[in-house]
Amino acid sequence: QVQLVESGGGLVQAGGSLRLSCAASGRTFSSYTMGWFRQAPGKEREFVAAIDWGGSNTYYADSVKGRFTISRENAKNTVYLQMNSLKPQDTAVYFCAAEGRRFGTVLAGKTVADFGSWGQGTQVTVSS
Repeated sequence: QVQLVESGGGLVQAGGSLRLSCAASGRTFSSYTMGWFRQAPGKEREFVAAIDWGGSNTYYADSVKGRFTISRENAKNTVYLQMNSLKPQDTAVYFCAAEGRRFGTVLAGKTVADFGSWGQGTQVTVSS
């Protein structure tokens, strides 16, 4: 298990940018597949992006492809989500997630159940 703490959320106008950070505790952070999910009011939590242990492989939901970028700094035990060209429909609580299984295995599902550790979430609100 790894403990995760998100930060960087806030209120931004449509077309703007935000960068979310997720700080992880534990010496084995570099071995984890990391992901970002989001949950809008009244909706289920949905997959946004994932990155493998070394940062070489990434995967995005179609709704954010080309606008969001996931990255990680293993030396800092931190994963990021750079969000550009934000839209009102991106408004949600954003959650960081970690999973010890291999990237390819996790991406086979990309569901909440595929990740074993979660942060508390950070609110992102995009105004029109």
